[in-house]
Amino acid sequence: MSLSHTAAEYMLSDALLPDPSSSRAKGLRLELPSDRLLKFVTVGLPLFLVSLAFAREFSAGSQISCFSPTNFTGKQSAYTDTACWDSLIHHGFDAEGRAITKSLWALKVFPYSLLVVAVLMYLPYLLWRYAAAPALHCDLLFIIDELDKSYNRSVRLVQHMKKIQQASAEPEQFWEEYERARRERYFEFPLLERYLTCKQHAHALVFIYILRNLLLLLFLAATCLYLVFLHLNIFFQDEFSCSIKTGLLQAEPHIPPLIPCKLVFFSVFQIISLSVGSVYVLLMPVVIYNALQLCQWDKGLLSVYEMLPAFDLLSRRMLTCPLNDLNVILLFLRANISELTSFSRLNAVSALREATANKEDIDTVIDFMTLLAGLEATKPKHQ
Repeated sequence: MSLSHTAAEYMLSDALLPDPSSSRAKGLRLELPSDRLLKFVTVGLPLFLVSLAFAREFSAGSQISCFSPTNFTGKQSAYTDTACWDSLIHHGFDAEGRAITKSLWALKVFPYSLLVVAVLMYLPYLLWRYAAAPALHCDLLFIIDELDKSYNRSVRLVQHMKKIQQASAEPEQFWEEYERARRERYFEFPLLERYLTCKQHAHALVFIYILRNLLLLLFLAATCLYLVFLHLNIFFQDEFSCSIKTGLLQAEPHIPPLIPCKLVFFSVFQIISLSVGSVYVLLMPVVIYNALQLCQWDKGLLSVYEMLPAFDLLSRRMLTCPLNDLNVILLFLRANISELTSFSRLNAVSALREATANKEDIDTVIDFMTLLAGLEATKPKHQ
């Protein structure tokens, strides 16, 4: 008999979780995987393409090629390219023969505008990092620690029950006391459950998270509209007529009024703009999905923890409108599931409960541990 008692004690001791290491606080993920992917693509893509554009500009030299008259010298042709590149104004005529001008300066500042786009896409991340991440880090650290401690308290409670049952002369009286303690909720963990309940009435994290996604969606849409504007107005004109008859050259008779020029980098900018625009359009549904996932509860994690005694946040229907901080915390708990050691244990217990013939005998992890410890012989059936 002592051998079976010793084996039960060893089994229960092994069920305890080790003390959390100090690296848990450093290893918490304060961004969802989809948000991290969005940040990497929305910020990294324009920076990468702009670096390619600048590298081509430095390697290829001049970004414009003008067809100067044959009587121009080499220095005069170089001056023509420089002057036309500085002005970037197209001189033409309308259907009635009137002279019109059209500025092409948007092409010149296009690489720098993509740098601005990258900065704008980084702003929602900064908002989340400095406005919400510190509070979220504290919440996650406390809740993960309390969930693991609640599991350990359940196992220690079974260890204590086993010792009392062995020392009790009347096993039926012991189980009557146990049932009375369950009815009066002596096994509950009020600090954790009340903390999670308070988070249902807080909306700071969910407001910042939705604002982050709305800002990102706004910047994505604004960038796409900007690229559409460039394509409709400028990105179909790789050739233009330039006039250098200004200033001291205005009275020179040998200088033609208009000089045809061609933009060397035009095709590169078209490819860059199409790449950025198409990727950003594809990312918009991802941003919308990230915001809409807060409209429903992630009940899978809390349902597993209902195996803890008196932890019935779901069964007592305390989960109301999902647009609150608790739902945001549940999403990030799911992303940090590797730090939640007790989840894998309870998930295994829950799976074994589903495979057990007498499911009514297992309501909590304490019931399961009592069965493993060999106390089921004298345990009464639940009514």
